Amino acid sequence: MAAAAAPATASSGKEALGSASEPPRLFDGTTRLYICYFCPFAQRAWVTRNFKGLQDKIELVGIDLQDKPAWYQEKVYTQGTVPSLEHNGKIMGESLDLIKYIDSNFEGPALLPEDPEKRQFADEMIAYANAFTKALYSPLISKVDLSDETVAALDKIEAALSKFSVGPFFLGQLSLVDIAYVTILERVQIYYSHLRNYEITKGRANLEKFIEEMNKIEAYTQTKNDPLHLLDLAKKHLKIA
Repeated sequence: MAAAAAPATASSGKEALGSASEPPRLFDGTTRLYICYFCPFAQRAWVTRNFKGLQDKIELVGIDLQDKPAWYQEKVYTQGTVPSLEHNGKIMGESLDLIKYIDSNFEGPALLPEDPEKRQFADEMIAYANAFTKALYSPLISKVDLSDETVAALDKIEAALSKFSVGPFFLGQLSLVDIAYVTILERVQIYYSHLRNYEITKGRANLEKFIEEMNKIEAYTQTKNDPLHLLDLAKKHLKIA
């Protein structure tokens, strides 16, 4: 991958391409996953790739969103967001769509169940992930105290984790549902603890166990960032001194 200047290096030690970089050779047969190493949505696709053992099949390309290269939006993904996937001569995006695509179009352990009841529940929970994210982030963005909507969203997740009584995961074993939520929970657990003095796992034993068990899975822990760095990024974004 050529670059006109040395790429920026994220705190994770991964290289991220900035405005001075040159694009990779697009549509040369290489499957590429374009991500930002600090983005929870891109992290979903990254975790899916890792869990399915596709490190040699899907190349990671880090994009520096603070110094985004013009070529990314012009030549790769017109929306300019991450993640996006270059595969079989086309580009696609939207994290929840991508994790389903990666699961169904590549080899490796299946991340959605065949059982009809569990599959319906999985679809419902994945569809709810965006609303959950909004409910958790809205009070932080608007600089208000914890909202009833936030508490209700966390309680919904707590209840969902016990639906099949086989925990610690939503469906009893790791699935796309877990991946859809864990990268958001990773961040809001830090943000609410430090910025609202609120522990999201307090009184929620299922959620606490879920986070504990996810942190034993290498495919996920390989993608995690330093909590204090995530907090610092959030403070800058939210303009908190």
